[in-house]
Amino acid sequence: MNILGIDHLEFYVGDARQTAYYLCTAFGFRICGQGGPQTGLAGQRSLLLQHGDIRIVLTSGLVADHPATLYVGRHGDGVAVIAFETDDAAGLYDTVVGRGATALETPTVHENAAGRVVTASVSGFGDVTHRLVERHGSRWEFLPTTIEMTADEQSFADDLLQVIDHLAICVPAGEIAETSRYYQDVFGFAEIFEEYIEVGGQGMDSKVVQSPSRQVTFTLIEPDLSRRPGQIDDFLSWHAGAGVQHVAFRTNDIVTAVRTFAERGVGFLSTPQTYFDALEKRLGSVDLPIEELRRLGVLVDTDHYGELYQIFTQSMHVRRTLFLELIERHGALTFGSSNIKALYEAKERELAGPAEAAQAAAPDARPAGLAAA
Repeated sequence: MNILGIDHLEFYVGDARQTAYYLCTAFGFRICGQGGPQTGLAGQRSLLLQHGDIRIVLTSGLVADHPATLYVGRHGDGVAVIAFETDDAAGLYDTVVGRGATALETPTVHENAAGRVVTASVSGFGDVTHRLVERHGSRWEFLPTTIEMTADEQSFADDLLQVIDHLAICVPAGEIAETSRYYQDVFGFAEIFEEYIEVGGQGMDSKVVQSPSRQVTFTLIEPDLSRRPGQIDDFLSWHAGAGVQHVAFRTNDIVTAVRTFAERGVGFLSTPQTYFDALEKRLGSVDLPIEELRRLGVLVDTDHYGELYQIFTQSMHVRRTLFLELIERHGALTFGSSNIKALYEAKERELAGPAEAAQAAAPDARPAGLAAA
């Protein structure tokens, strides 16, 4: 069994064009393909976006009983499909179904003169499924005969974002161990990190599972019901069950990425100045200038292998569930404990409202878009 990485994500959204406009305008994604009834996708319209090596499909249902329509009605806009790239989709399908995954779509071949793609689908967590994707020929052709490519093949090498670093997944209380075990037993992942996080009277358990290739990483989070309800409980309520809380995009230049996206209107969560006041004492010298990190609100931490820099965006839609993260790794392979707590404290301030957020973060000069929601 060989899971090479995340081939793409498919979001089910109420309005694919509106979501595409936001991702393209704010983050620099480009529309590369489309599909719908004219390409054999009955009852839906889909847009294919790309930035760096990140591919996202946005799908909106056109009829009441389409899976995308039902998903959005229950959960709001969100990640519905996490696609794994593999060198043998049929073999992987047989293996994971034999280990306990629910079969959803048997292996299917999509082929044209430019390339051949084999796909299959199995169960994941909650209402999120996994598409298994095997590619041959041109990698530009996304799904021959189903997604019509609307742009010529182009280079994304100079984009600010490179790949999907990880996905954070919220599960109901009592399900984190079972979910971790599912990915270990069925997909061959390893559990590489675990931590109990306390934020303002809340408690949450976190476990990180990762594929043998290290190219697929899931951070699993469940609330501690013995503590006061908080943001994980809110997510599970507003999303109506388990789901992807945030998608982390990796960048090689987080300072430029945050500055650029903020100028385009992206809102990033703020961090109290006391965090940066204590940074040098806690970590010593780091690779990026602390004053620049302070100005932008970018967090920095370390693990046994190196440094990592992180920041959350504000939530993108009315339910305030799904949001994004930017992360830059300087050798770090896991997640710094201090960053995890600080990131969730920043999210807590966003959910508390603008007055509390403004009080928590001392006023400073920030590019447009960096103020808390």
